[in-house]
Amino acid sequence: MWILLLSLWLLWTPDLDRADLERRYLAAPGDLVEVQGMKLHVRDSGPREAPAVLMLHGFGGSLQTWDAWAHALSGSLRVIRLDLPGSGLSAPDQTGDYSDGRSITLILALMDQLQLKRASLVGHSMGGRIAWTLAATHPQRVDKLVLVAPDGFTSPGEAYGEKPEVPVTLQLMRFTLPKWLLRLNLAPAYANTSTLTDARTTLYHDLMLAPGSRQALMARLQQRVLVDPRPLLQSISAPTLLVWGKQDAMIPFTNAADYSQAMPHSQLLALEAVGHLPQEETPEQSLPAVRDFLTQKP
Repeated sequence: MWILLLSLWLLWTPDLDRADLERRYLAAPGDLVEVQGMKLHVRDSGPREAPAVLMLHGFGGSLQTWDAWAHALSGSLRVIRLDLPGSGLSAPDQTGDYSDGRSITLILALMDQLQLKRASLVGHSMGGRIAWTLAATHPQRVDKLVLVAPDGFTSPGEAYGEKPEVPVTLQLMRFTLPKWLLRLNLAPAYANTSTLTDARTTLYHDLMLAPGSRQALMARLQQRVLVDPRPLLQSISAPTLLVWGKQDAMIPFTNAADYSQAMPHSQLLALEAVGHLPQEETPEQSLPAVRDFLTQKP
């Protein structure tokens, strides 16, 4: 016990100062937008009259995961990126509700605030699950879907309708998260680990140390209750592009077949020698197909 307590004390990782994080990672003060009493970090770029694309990051991520895609797409599309509550520079949700339903409510409220009747959704992993759920439950608000290794189907040991058991070792992240340990956990998401540079690791680490962020991440993980996705996926009418790295070690490429079978209006972009984060790892390889899909007229 004493050895454990001493180890935790030595590895204790306090939160970082929010004002300092905003000085380093906030592009403009106006990017902090109040939505239903929540302070959300939102970046809105590209022509305002162009078709809108809304980008949703994955678990532990931030809107910076889309940097390469957003910069390339914003020449012809209105690109809106946001940090989900308790992620990046968005404040933790004071309601304590980190369910997909709560996220969808906030996303729709943001769209209303921006006067967007419809938008295409781009979602990665957890953000992909939120995107396709929104498309299934609010089809009138969604033009197209780009799902990058989306979450939704259970993994071995999981069951639909049940809250997951979060290991105690993972829960300790709230108190101890040295950068070397975070890098060790991020590395499997990249087929080519040289992509996980020190600068990228620092970005992930800094934003996870925002006040309340780690508690929010744990709450989001503990509240993740999957339902059988097939009925919802089969109801989606929005044209869908699935983007998947064949060496994805987080959500296996074999899941792409499940999505393709359930979504009659989908097409698959399979990427060789790419892991879980193609938008970061090989943006130049995935971007042309994504751009063509989003800009192609029906």
